Amino acid sequence: SMPFLLCLKKNKSPVPLGRSIFQKHTPPIQQNYQALLESCLKNKHLFTDDTFPAHLSSIGTGALLKKLPPNLQWKRPHALHKSPVFYAANRKQLDLCQGLVENCWFLAALEALTFHQDILAAVVPQNQSFERKYAGIFHFRFWHFGEWIDVVVDDRLPVNEAGELLFVSSVYKNVFWGALLEKAYAKLYGSYEDLQIGQVSEALVDFTGGVNTRIKLKEAPPDLWDILTRATYSRSLMGCQTHLGVYLPSVSLSCIQATKVLKNGLVAGHAYTVTGIRKVTCQYGPENLVRLRNPWGKIEWKGDWSDSSYKWELLSPKEKILLRKKKEDGEFWMSLRDFKIHFVDLVICKLTPDLMSQEDGKKWMYSLKSGRWVKGSTAGGSLGFCNGNFWMNPQYWLNVLPVEDSKKSPSTCNVVISLMQKHSNKHRNRAPHLFIGFLLYKIMILLPFFPEQYQESNRKLPPGFFSQHQPVNRHQVFLDEREVTHDFHLEPCVYVIVPSTLEPQQESEFILRVFSRKHILREMGGNTSFTLSKEIVDRYEGKIWEDFFTKHFEQNPEINAVQLQRILNNISWRNFQSFRLNFSLDSCQSILALLDLNATGTLSIQEFRVLWKRLLFYLEVFQKRDTKRSGKLDLVELHAAVQETGIALSNEVCNLMAIRYGDPDLQISFESFVCFMLRVEIMGEAFRNLTQDGKGIYLRESEWMMMTLYS
Repeated sequence: SMPFLLCLKKNKSPVPLGRSIFQKHTPPIQQNYQALLESCLKNKHLFTDDTFPAHLSSIGTGALLKKLPPNLQWKRPHALHKSPVFYAANRKQLDLCQGLVENCWFLAALEALTFHQDILAAVVPQNQSFERKYAGIFHFRFWHFGEWIDVVVDDRLPVNEAGELLFVSSVYKNVFWGALLEKAYAKLYGSYEDLQIGQVSEALVDFTGGVNTRIKLKEAPPDLWDILTRATYSRSLMGCQTHLGVYLPSVSLSCIQATKVLKNGLVAGHAYTVTGIRKVTCQYGPENLVRLRNPWGKIEWKGDWSDSSYKWELLSPKEKILLRKKKEDGEFWMSLRDFKIHFVDLVICKLTPDLMSQEDGKKWMYSLKSGRWVKGSTAGGSLGFCNGNFWMNPQYWLNVLPVEDSKKSPSTCNVVISLMQKHSNKHRNRAPHLFIGFLLYKIMILLPFFPEQYQESNRKLPPGFFSQHQPVNRHQVFLDEREVTHDFHLEPCVYVIVPSTLEPQQESEFILRVFSRKHILREMGGNTSFTLSKEIVDRYEGKIWEDFFTKHFEQNPEINAVQLQRILNNISWRNFQSFRLNFSLDSCQSILALLDLNATGTLSIQEFRVLWKRLLFYLEVFQKRDTKRSGKLDLVELHAAVQETGIALSNEVCNLMAIRYGDPDLQISFESFVCFMLRVEIMGEAFRNLTQDGKGIYLRESEWMMMTLYS
């Protein structure tokens, strides 16, 4: 018998194999944002979106309506605040809070997005405002079943009688990008109510078009900390979910079920964003910590390493000040050990699928095929139903090729295969997910069932092949989820992928995605449906040097200021080829003092990675504001650069810093800009963590000395 996890057969009459009218997925309405904006500006009227009206029908038809206040109104941000802002550039603040829609999964993914400004800018076009060219119209971009689509909305938002937003809102009452993005996402999926149930993994893919890795924390790999580290310091987005109370292998998150706050402060069956990691040095040794945020913006973990935990007293004063937040803002730390106990799943969404791969090389190939399961034609169901129709399912020829540019040719190649189902219903929650999965077969050319004519004619494999051969993934589990993704380590060879529903005669469209270093993908059976194949190259500058840094720190686990100077000044940039760093030893000592939280006089790879991530960001800002290409910023350019980073500094402080870090003409080099910005960021972070009222702080003398003398 085949070892597949299948549902029990139900006693029902078989579905006839007759012809059926296939219900195609309803594509979202496409509206031209630019044309609509220009028309509104020309006619001097504010945009009203008839395709998603300011009406109860846009909110939904079910349980959500019962939660609405009696006098619901739709108002534009100008009627809610005297100076509305679309997007606040301060990237230090997670400022979104969940509303009446129980969509913690959506918000947890959205907050993960805010850590990557370039990815966020692809979803939330930044050139939108409530002042310049304002016409009551906004637009957002989502990855929707294989293509990026633009979703247009007007800015009428549902509020109660007091003018408070009913759904997603910002801690800063004049910021509206989150509420408008939620409205666009609700429009894409039918209504606000259609966002009530979902998974963090779905929203992460919709925001990035990336590929997900799901780690069951109960069976976490031994190198989980290394995986978290690679994910944190590369372009990855992370979310996770707590237990429902009773473990379920697959669960969609609805906060209707998640109103139970446990004694430990966690919310049962709830989604959280992973916002950071940190290895701290305690008196008894190192401890791995994970930082998380509750999308509610309140209700926090109460165990070890929580805001009021005694564990913080085991750290150096500086490390404690810069990591511990004594605020009820939904964000908290916990140990990796507790994280594995209290959370079910960790979802990591990568733009390139190399998170779990040790292969060197940065180029990946991505292929996408659209297909469908049709009754009587290609809806064969799974092998477990023993109906002889499994071969009818769509079949895809995958040739995994060896990588020529690899320094050492691996015997196996990392291949990621993803299957995603598409519903015909415009409303995402009105049609339950089918149980879907796929089998992968390795093909030996000499097999009797695979003579040469199958290759040449592109014919499908016959029924007999599947009864006599075992798949590579013989323990495939069929899941009732939108997307099923698996990582494989495959020998270079020819394979056949057979996607199917669990039961025969179930209809749906689907997309199949394959990621690897090098492959060829085509459909078997003569279908000439369109194949999208492209090369993915991670252009992120930090990626190039990751291997170099890792090897360097393997030899020297801690580096001093001289070694730091040597590393920084030997970097040659790919995207900024004419740019050479020239850090003085004094600058490197200053940087080390700022980032050396545990006061060892050296930097670990963890502390260096913090520097490296900031360095890349500062370089981008510096290059953008150095309009004369002089390699220095004058006072005006310095003010603009600081503003670009999202930090609010007074003119007096900026001028003072120019005197402290600039040359006699008050010109700031890139090296000085780095020292200046690091100091501003770290001191700002310390103030925010220590203040109780946002106006002042209380420090013991030893803490004051530590923060001011050694930094």
